[in-house]
Formats: sequence, structure tokens, C-alpha cells
Amino acid sequence: MDANELRDKTPDQLRDELANLKKESFNLRFQQATGQLENTARMRTVKREAARVKTILNEKAAAAAAEA
Repeated sequence: MDANELRDKTPDQLRDELANLKKESFNLRFQQATGQLENTARMRTVKREAARVKTILNEKAAAAAAEA
């Protein structure tokens, strides 16, 4: 997902997206531990997407704090 697409979402939507990414990350780690993981590059992608969502959430929080 693109950072511009994430910026259009509300903070609640971003938190939901982050929760989904964390669940997926857990499932991928579980698959890797059991030897069932086929696409190892997906782990890296999910980790980066989660970091991207966290960054956008922090930007929105900083912007809201600056307005207040």
C-alpha cells in the first residue's frame, strides 16, 4: 500500500490496518517456524507496511497536537 493512500485514511482505519498487519506477521512467522512458508519476501513486505502505517499515525498525531 502506498503512503499517499494511507494518508487518506482516518486514524481508526490505520489502527485496524496495523492490527491486520500484525496478525499477518504472526501467521507468517508461525508458518516459517513450521516450514510451511513459501514466499519469504512477504515477511519483509509486511514489516515495512506496518512501519509505514505507524509512521503515518505518528504524523497525524503530531499534526493534531500542533493544531491544539
